[in-house]
Amino acid sequence: MLYATPQLDDQELSVLSEIDELRERLRSQLHEPRRWVGLLRRQSFARAVQGSNSIEGYDAKLDDAAAIADGAEPIDAADDTKQAIRGYSEAMTYVLQIAREKDFEYNRQLIKVLHFMMTSYDLGARPGQWRAGDIYVRDDASGDIVYEGPPVDEVPALMDELTALLAAENGFTATDRGGPPIVRAAMAHLNLVMIHPFRDGNGRMARCLQSLIIAREGVLSPIFINIEEYLGRNTPAYYNVLGEVGQGHYRPDGDARPWLRFALTAHLRQARTVLVRVRESGRLWVELERLTKMQALPERALTALFDAAVGQRVRNATYRAWLKRGGDEEISFATASRDLSQLASLGLLEPRGSNRGRYYVAGATLQAVRQGIIAERDPRDDSDPFHS
Repeated sequence: MLYATPQLDDQELSVLSEIDELRERLRSQLHEPRRWVGLLRRQSFARAVQGSNSIEGYDAKLDDAAAIADGAEPIDAADDTKQAIRGYSEAMTYVLQIAREKDFEYNRQLIKVLHFMMTSYDLGARPGQWRAGDIYVRDDASGDIVYEGPPVDEVPALMDELTALLAAENGFTATDRGGPPIVRAAMAHLNLVMIHPFRDGNGRMARCLQSLIIAREGVLSPIFINIEEYLGRNTPAYYNVLGEVGQGHYRPDGDARPWLRFALTAHLRQARTVLVRVRESGRLWVELERLTKMQALPERALTALFDAAVGQRVRNATYRAWLKRGGDEEISFATASRDLSQLASLGLLEPRGSNRGRYYVAGATLQAVRQGIIAERDPRDDSDPFHS
């Protein structure tokens, strides 16, 4: 037996309607191909990977998460964090690819493959295999057991039930097939994390599955509309609501509404955040184009300036990696060094470190441009849509 989707009430339907409206506005603003959209997509992907892994204690700065996703070496990330982020990046990239397949289907093997991709660096996590025994989740601070998963012998049947439900709902958006995709994704997330089918990596797997279901919706890139960044920034609230629903053990007859409302609130707030970023990225790009033309800089330098302006550390390797991945051009180490040195000589970038450890941050001019855009930002709306 799985946790059942609550019957949506008027408040929940209203929030869903607002989320749909925000997504439509996002879709219209991202419709035309612009170079900065690719950079924003890269950052959004890195934020999702960073957020999901931070929940499990794998903390990395945003530029390190982006570097790892691009196949480059990070500056600060510890080895275990690097491995966790790389595994999750590969699983999420796979999700984004298979979501487009016409013959796509949900099954237990897909879940196991994704888990293997995430955790293959740690054989102790039994990558790609169900857990071998009962499982208990402890509070790191107190040491107390806060959740007990269902008995191990029930895991295969519960996971078969979950994948069968997802397969039956696959491709449908009508409310009689499990509700809108956001709702189905939230419930799949809840059920997988409560079943806790793996020895480790259950949270990451549940969040990845949620993104997969949203990706199958096909309305807008899930990179811009998933909530992993939000969950990473609100981890205590995330754990609290799961604890409220679970009540310490697997009880699928419990009320899942607190979780559903939390997920809808997360989608609403994340959509608002991304909409602001899209608007500001467009304005930032216009200002950076003006600077590069005024200084007669190569157009490719916009990539380095954009990353630095939004607070990321730019290195030779990451600059080259993104130019190659973004389809702009492939340049040599020496060319990248000349570009970055020229930007530094103009005061647009400031160098830090030396030799292999050298990286660049935004100079005073870039910082002023960015702050001018932020200063015009509307006040953030973090109100609770269910307790107005």
